[in-house]
Amino acid sequence: MATMADLDDDGQQAEYEPGSGILVVFGRQLKRLREWARMERPEFGAKTGYSPATIASFEQGRRIPPPAFIDKADEVLGAHGVLKEMKEEVARAQYPAFFRDAARLEAKAVELHVYATQAVPGLMQTEEYARAVFGMMKPPLDEDVIEQRVAARLARQEIFVRRPAPLLSFVIDESVLLRPIGGRTVLQGQLEQILLIGQKKAVEIQVMPLGQVENAGLAGPFTLLGTKEGHRIAYVEVQNMSRLHTSRDGVRALEHKYGTLRAQALAPKESLAYVEKVLGKS
Repeated sequence: MATMADLDDDGQQAEYEPGSGILVVFGRQLKRLREWARMERPEFGAKTGYSPATIASFEQGRRIPPPAFIDKADEVLGAHGVLKEMKEEVARAQYPAFFRDAARLEAKAVELHVYATQAVPGLMQTEEYARAVFGMMKPPLDEDVIEQRVAARLARQEIFVRRPAPLLSFVIDESVLLRPIGGRTVLQGQLEQILLIGQKKAVEIQVMPLGQVENAGLAGPFTLLGTKEGHRIAYVEVQNMSRLHTSRDGVRALEHKYGTLRAQALAPKESLAYVEKVLGKS
């Protein structure tokens, strides 16, 4: 069974590899095209809206270029799509190496079901909450890595405006809603965001009460995905060790568990009412 990280919602520190892989390939191509165009970094930077130092970072594979820059660079350098063709792979580099395949699957999923026990699922996190999660990691992450992780996490929330809308459901342990990650003000903003997301037609949010005598999810959080091709995939996570399940038996077992969790949790309307109650006390 292949191993892969879950959706990285608990912010565990991951391998970060600037100066390697697709970023190096892109950087070399960018530099080669710029030199062929007989353009120095200051001139190229002025035409694309970036400083010479930033252009150097892109060319050396030390910084991830945003999609808008790639489009503009391709146009300015007359690359005829050479740079644009790498845009998707470059975008994936913003995630930890172990999460890149999961991000690709998530971005194309037609349904997604999440059971969360430690923190609000990354897909629903506010910028402040996400920054607080990454900021408390030990060993600590560098500030630029934190900002990269936050930006990448927020970008994943495009899933809520995608059309056709994927079916999304979340079962969140009550303790998650009471844990003041980032402080009371950050938690309040996070609870408000959960309520807003819970109003979306294709989203159902349920709370697993701490007082529930039976809880089928004591083994920990996991995520279920469905693709338009009909494939069923599951991710399970323990600390920073995760496993990808693609076998029908393995996925079916977690699907059964998730169905039981939904039956044990508060109904969606009751869950949102509970979140409102917590918000009133925060």
